[in-house]
Amino acid sequence: MAWLFLVLGGLFEIGFTISLKYSENFSRLWPSLSFVACISLSFFLLNKAINNGLPIGTAYAVWTGIGAAGTAIAGIFFFKEPATLWRIFFLAMLIGSIIGLKFVSEGH
Repeated sequence: MAWLFLVLGGLFEIGFTISLKYSENFSRLWPSLSFVACISLSFFLLNKAINNGLPIGTAYAVWTGIGAAGTAIAGIFFFKEPATLWRIFFLAMLIGSIIGLKFVSEGH
């Protein structure tokens, strides 16, 4: 269950970064409210994952990794950011590292 909380928290991290972009410096109501909701849920779920047995170092690394990779991928698809070979390569390495942390976590 801890890993489910962590993955969901990472997805809400992607949500709060995208909401931040659309909020236009918190001048737009709905994206700003979405930001507050997503960031609150993201931290809540990270906390649940840690309190359900995941080591804090692993949980934080995976949580930020999901957010970073997901936000970079969203930037490519939604904001026309460049999808260069090296960028894709390093995103793949980041995702591989996240998966690797899952497999080397003791007892989880």
